[in-house]
Amino acid sequence: MLLVTFIDKCGTGLWSTAMALYFTYVTGLGLGQVGLLIALSGAAGIAGAPLGGRLADRFPLVRVIICTQLLRAAALLALLTTDNYLLLVLFSAAGALPDRATNVLTKLYAARVAGPDRVRYQAINRTASNLGWTLGGLGAAAALAVGSTTAFQLLLVGDALSYLVMATLTLRCAEPPAPTTSRVAAASTDPTPTAKPANPWRDRGFLAFTAGEAVFFLHDSLIQVALPLWLVHATEAPVGLAPLLMVVNSALVVLFQVPLSRFGATTDAARRLLGPLAALFIVATLALAVSALGGRTLAIAALITATVALTFAEMVHTMASWELSVALAPGDAQGAYLGVHGLAQSTQRFAGPLLVTGIVSAGPLAWPLLGATLVATAAAQNRLVRRRLTEPGPSLSVPKVTVSEH
Repeated sequence: MLLVTFIDKCGTGLWSTAMALYFTYVTGLGLGQVGLLIALSGAAGIAGAPLGGRLADRFPLVRVIICTQLLRAAALLALLTTDNYLLLVLFSAAGALPDRATNVLTKLYAARVAGPDRVRYQAINRTASNLGWTLGGLGAAAALAVGSTTAFQLLLVGDALSYLVMATLTLRCAEPPAPTTSRVAAASTDPTPTAKPANPWRDRGFLAFTAGEAVFFLHDSLIQVALPLWLVHATEAPVGLAPLLMVVNSALVVLFQVPLSRFGATTDAARRLLGPLAALFIVATLALAVSALGGRTLAIAALITATVALTFAEMVHTMASWELSVALAPGDAQGAYLGVHGLAQSTQRFAGPLLVTGIVSAGPLAWPLLGATLVATAAAQNRLVRRRLTEPGPSLSVPKVTVSEH
């Protein structure tokens, strides 16, 4: 499955870099139309995570993953068949649903296959993802240098073919064992079982945890959207620094994600990471504010500091989020719970760019306010998780603290 992830991100790197330009130069859409299309497809994709999780609880996981891969390929290839705006929106939205579902399904697969080593597995998975993104982005850059309609179409076809290759490889993957809980076992011995799987939509604690996760996932929009916009509009740093900051981000993830995984190897260790996460967010937001004080050298140093801090925040949050979301999900409804948790990232992808753009427009004082908000969220999340882990009963999918003990 790690190879599947690598191929997925290679293909996504090809297409994501060129998507907006494809709609602009090949299908002839205006800037406003492109923005609305991306926003609408992103909104539609929010439903993909809970839908994928629910299906994974009812059907064999590998088959569901294969179906999402084939649907992604079909939706992408459908874009080649029309220049009609409504159809382009429809096909983009149809592709966003299985795309968001795939994130949850691959996470669920890893949780079931890797067991107590799932944090390290996820770290390796993210390293493979970043390598794939880098290679795909380089391929896209080469094609964009040509700039022809055919070059754009080849990028789209290349991404679609990657999904077909992934589906073929996934066919060879064994179905992982589904988790069980004592509640399920008790129900199986009852001649008239009445136990029903837990419902994440009625679990206020887990919904609150997911809301906090949506706030933490802002690191994606901060790195990808806020940094380059802030660099250009508020600092004296050279424009050429923007892509270099993205390279720094990818390189740090490749180098440090796996070694750092040992710090989140248990549920309690993952919870304690919320403290360093808050500190990293404070450093990043203060550095962004300082970068606008004036001077080229100060701006460059502050922006590099912010990038490094945000990248480590991204890695720390990934470890904590991965472990805690699985640990807090009941085994008999793991897919449904992880699907709801997937809403955090899907919602951030839709609303995050709008929020950080507003922060950039507001000026330097907005950054410390954002930092304070993130710190308060981390403190609330820490209390929530600690209380949840000490609740009695068989609601958790793993032992409360020692999920990774050997």
